[in-house]
Amino acid sequence: MRRALCMVLILCILSCVFSLSSLAEEKGEISVEPINFENRDFIKGMDISSLISLEEASVKFFDENGKEDDLLRILRKNGVNYLRVRVWNDPFDENGNSYGGGHNDIETACLLAGRAAKYGLKLLIDFHYSDFWADPAKQKAPKDWENYTVDQKCDAIREFTTSSLKKIIASGGDIGMVQIGNETTTGICGVTARADMAKLFKAGAEAVRKIDENILVALHFTNPECTAYMKGLADFLDRYQVDYDVFASSYYPYWHGSLENLKDVFDYVAETYHKYTIVAETSYAYTLEDTDGHPNTVNRWNNMLGDDLLWEFSPQGQADELRAVMNAVNSIEDQKGLGVFYWEGAWIAVSDLSGLSGKEYTEQLNRNKALWEQYGCGWASSYAKEYNPDDAGRYYGGSAVDNQAFFDARGRALPSLKAFLKISGYERSYLLGDADDDDSVTIVDATSIQKHLASITFLDEIGSLAADIENTDKVSILDATYIQRHLASYTVPYEIGGIRFC
Repeated sequence: MRRALCMVLILCILSCVFSLSSLAEEKGEISVEPINFENRDFIKGMDISSLISLEEASVKFFDENGKEDDLLRILRKNGVNYLRVRVWNDPFDENGNSYGGGHNDIETACLLAGRAAKYGLKLLIDFHYSDFWADPAKQKAPKDWENYTVDQKCDAIREFTTSSLKKIIASGGDIGMVQIGNETTTGICGVTARADMAKLFKAGAEAVRKIDENILVALHFTNPECTAYMKGLADFLDRYQVDYDVFASSYYPYWHGSLENLKDVFDYVAETYHKYTIVAETSYAYTLEDTDGHPNTVNRWNNMLGDDLLWEFSPQGQADELRAVMNAVNSIEDQKGLGVFYWEGAWIAVSDLSGLSGKEYTEQLNRNKALWEQYGCGWASSYAKEYNPDDAGRYYGGSAVDNQAFFDARGRALPSLKAFLKISGYERSYLLGDADDDDSVTIVDATSIQKHLASITFLDEIGSLAADIENTDKVSILDATYIQRHLASYTVPYEIGGIRFC
C-alpha cells in the first residue's frame, strides 16, 4: 500500500513538473545566464535600418503582450542601448524609384536619428560610400563618383561624411560611433589597392574628427574565420598609419567559423595595436520557415548545418547565440571589447504567408511583391538592376532574414528579445516617472506618489523605482513635484520618461 502511495506521489510530482514546463514553453519564456560585463557601457545594439520603409508599407510592431508600440521604444525597454543605421549616397534611380533595402539615404537616417534620441539610444552611423549594398563581393562607388580619381574620392568622402553627420546631429541624433565603409575586407568605394584604401579611410576619419573628437571611428571587415588575413588587415592599417579607434567585424556563425576564431583576431588587435573591437553584425534564425515568400539566407536546405552552429533554431537558440557572441567580445584582452550589434532584428515580412497555399498564397505573395517595389522594403527592388545588375537585378525581392528577426511575421516581439535584458541580469525595465506602471507619465503618477507618501495607497517595487526621479533610493514629495513641472512643460533637471532597467 505504502509503495503504491509513493508511486502516486511521484507521478503527481512529475505531472506538476511537466505542467510547469509546458506552461513555460507556452508562455515562450527563455533562459539566459547573465554576463558580468567588464565595461558597464557595453554595447547591446541592433541595426534597424529598414524600419522606415517597413512602416511606409504599413508594418506594425507589438510588444510581448501584443500592445502596438514604436519599435524603438520596444527595443529600449528590452535592453537595447545602441542603434546602427546604414547610409547610402543615392539609392534611387533617375525616376526616384527606390533600389530597396530600406532606401537608406541621409534623409532616412535623420528620421531614425530623431526617434532614437527620444529614447536615449546612441547611434553607430554606417557609411557604405555606395548607392547600395557594399560587402566583400561588391564595393561599387556611388553613381556620381564613378569616374573620380582616388584623390577626388577622398575629397568626396570628406564632404559627404561632414554634411551627413551635421544633418544627423541637427535632427537630434546622438552619434557615438561612425563606420568608414561597410565590410571593406577587399576594398572600399570601388578602390582595391591597399595604399589607396588607406587614403579613403583617412579621409573619412578626418571628417569625423573635425565634427566631434569624441565620436569613435570604426573600420569594418569580415571573415574572421580567415584569422591570418584579418590580422593582416590590422597590420596594414598600422603600416599606413590609418587613424581609427575600433576594429569591427561581422560574425555570422553560418559562414564565419567559431567564436574562438573571432576572439583570436580581436585579442590580436587589442594586444598589438591597442584598438577597441566590436561585432558590427551578427544574427541567428529562430525558425527555418519562410514567412514572406522570399528565400531566406538560412533555410531547410541552406546554411542550416555545420560545426559552428551550436544552437537550435528557436527563440531560445537565438538568445543563446546572442549571449555567446556578447560573452566572447566581453572577454577581449584589456577590456577592449566594446559590444555587439545584431543585424536587422526587425526586418520582418510585410505580410505573413505562413500557412497559406495555392491561390491564396499566390495572391498574397503578389501583394508582397507590390509593397517591396513601391516602398523599397525588400532587400532589393527591380529598380536596383541599373546599379547592380548581376545581383540585385536578378534576385530582387523581400526580406532574406525575416526568420532571424526578434519579431514574428506579424510584428509581435519574440521571447528572445528579452535576451538583451537578461544578459545584463535584468528581467524588465521601467519608465522614469511612471509610478503606476502604465507605460506613460501622467498626472496620475504624481497623485500615486502623493497617496504613497500619505499612506493611502502604496507603490509596488517597480512603482517605487520609477517614482524615485532624484535617484535617492527613496520616494519624496519632490518626485511628484518634478512630474507636475514636467507635465506643465517647465524645465526639470531629470529626463522624466526615460527608460531605465531594474
